[in-house]
Amino acid sequence: MTDWITTPVDARVLRGALDVEATEHGVLPHRLPARARRQFPDGYLAMVEAQPSGVRVAFRTGATAVELDVLPTKTVYPGAPATPEGLYDLVVDGRLTGRTTVTGGNVRTVDMTTGSMATTPGPPGTARFSGLPAGVKDVEIWLPHRETVELIALRTDAPVEPLPDRGRRVWLHHGSSISHGSNAAGPTEIWPAVAAARGGVELVNLGLGGNALLDPFVARALRDTPADLISIKIGINLVNTDLMRLRAFVPAVHGFLDTIREGRPEVPLLVVSPILCPIQEDTPGPLAPDFSGRQLSFRALGDPAERALGKLTLNVIREELARITAQRAAEDPNLHYLDGRTLYGEADFAELPLPDALHPDTAAHRRIGERFAEHAFHAKGAFAADND
Repeated sequence: MTDWITTPVDARVLRGALDVEATEHGVLPHRLPARARRQFPDGYLAMVEAQPSGVRVAFRTGATAVELDVLPTKTVYPGAPATPEGLYDLVVDGRLTGRTTVTGGNVRTVDMTTGSMATTPGPPGTARFSGLPAGVKDVEIWLPHRETVELIALRTDAPVEPLPDRGRRVWLHHGSSISHGSNAAGPTEIWPAVAAARGGVELVNLGLGGNALLDPFVARALRDTPADLISIKIGINLVNTDLMRLRAFVPAVHGFLDTIREGRPEVPLLVVSPILCPIQEDTPGPLAPDFSGRQLSFRALGDPAERALGKLTLNVIREELARITAQRAAEDPNLHYLDGRTLYGEADFAELPLPDALHPDTAAHRRIGERFAEHAFHAKGAFAADND
C-alpha cells in the first residue's frame, strides 16, 4: 500500500496556462483569459483554447510515484480516422522519462462540414507514473495538447512544493494549429515545446488550432501576459478561412503589433510567416476537408486568379509581413521577421510531406522546432540572451 499525499491542483503547480477555472470536478486550465473568452462566439475556438497545449503540472518533490486524476474530453471527427489517445508526458529534470494515456472521459463529436458539436459524458481516469528516480527533482506532467483536461487531484508518495523560479526567460508564442501541435504524437513533441527545450526557456503556448486570425482579444492577451520573448506565427488560417482581403490584412497586422507594443514596447518580438504548404502557396481559400481518399486531407477551393482581387495566399502574406516588419523595424529595433520556409520548405516537404496536405507530422514538428531554436536562440538571433 502506498501512503499517498494529495496536493491541490491550482495555479501554483500549473505552468503555461493564463487562467484556471473551477469546475464541478476540479479545475480547467485555459490558454486565454476570461475577458477574451467572453469576446468570441466561436465554439471551436472555445474548444481549442481549453486544450492545454504546452500546459504542464509542475512541482518539486522526492516522490517516486505520481498519480494525476483527470476528466479528459476527447474529440472525434465523423468520417475522419480515429484521433489517437492523448498522451501525458512525464519530464523529470528536463528529460522525458515516462508517457501514459488515460481511459474514459467525455467524447466530443465535431462535424467538420458544419462545425456542429455534441458531447457524451464519461468517467474520470488516472495518469499513473512509478519508478521515478530517488531524491529531490523537478517534475512536469505535460498534458495532452489535443484534449480538454479537467484536473481533479494530484497524489504523490512524498511531499510536493511548487516548482521554484529557475531563472529561465518566458517565451510567449501565438500561432495556428501547427503551433498548437496538429499531428505531433505527444505534448513534448509539438514544435514550440521542442524549441523551448533547446532554448532553455519557459513556454506559454497560445497556438490556437484554426484561430490565428489577428483577433484583437488575442493581441491584448499577448500584451498583458508577462513575457521576456514574444513570437507570432500568422498567415495560414487567414488564407484557409478566406477571412479577409489584402486591404484589411495590412492594417490588421499593424493593429495587432501596435496592441502588443502598448504593453511590451521593448520585448523581442518575432514575426514568423507560414511554413511551406503547397495547396495554398498561390491558391486562395477557403479550405475544405477531403474525405475521398484513404485518409483525411484538405484542398483549397479558391482560384489563383482571385489574387488580383485582393484575396490572400501564403506568398502574398509572406511578402506583406516582410514589408511590414522591415518598415516598422526602422523605429522598433526589437522587431524581427523570419520566413517560415526557413523552418520547413520545399526540400523538407519532399522528405517529410504533410500527411493531410496541411499539418506536419511528429518528425516535421521536431525539425521545425530545432530550426526555430537555431535561428531564434543563437548568438545573433532575435531571442539571443544578450539581446534582452
